Amino acid sequence: MGAESRRLFFALWPDAAVAARLHQAAQTAHAACGGRLMHRETLHVTLAFLGDVPAARMADIEAAAAGIVAAPFTLELDRLGYWKHNRILWAGCTQVPAALTRLADSLAQDLRAAGFELETRPFAVHATLLRDARCTAAVPPPAAIRWPLADFALVGSRRGPDGSRYEVLKRWPLTAAIV
Repeated sequence: MGAESRRLFFALWPDAAVAARLHQAAQTAHAACGGRLMHRETLHVTLAFLGDVPAARMADIEAAAAGIVAAPFTLELDRLGYWKHNRILWAGCTQVPAALTRLADSLAQDLRAAGFELETRPFAVHATLLRDARCTAAVPPPAAIRWPLADFALVGSRRGPDGSRYEVLKRWPLTAAIV
């Protein structure tokens, strides 16, 4: 990836209080499963992964995001899951808010209409807490983490020797549709 392209994704980005609660849940799970604990400042829920994108396409990305009309909502992270095939422990929700599904679907539709290729698998609400975890038994879920959401973000990613580093490049507010 050269200087003229950037690894990008759209995400729900937590404030400091939510990130601290997610990190605490990760630390508790780490005691049971081991693995690599995600840094507090990297915890998020990915809405759409774009991959390496040429700088010349930034205006297209921003235009797609600017067209999104979605209401604010609260996400309640109340369960932990473990994907054994890639050894990831994650926080998710028992009940996915309809507003979140609409947001992810609208964003994906607008990005595809702008010519971006996205994953075809269904959107799965999760915040990765541990990588390379070895969970041999069910890990009890944390107390529910209520996460009020008023915006979504475009994030740049840079890989490094100790994992990826993320930078929030721009945010778009969630506002109810005007009728």
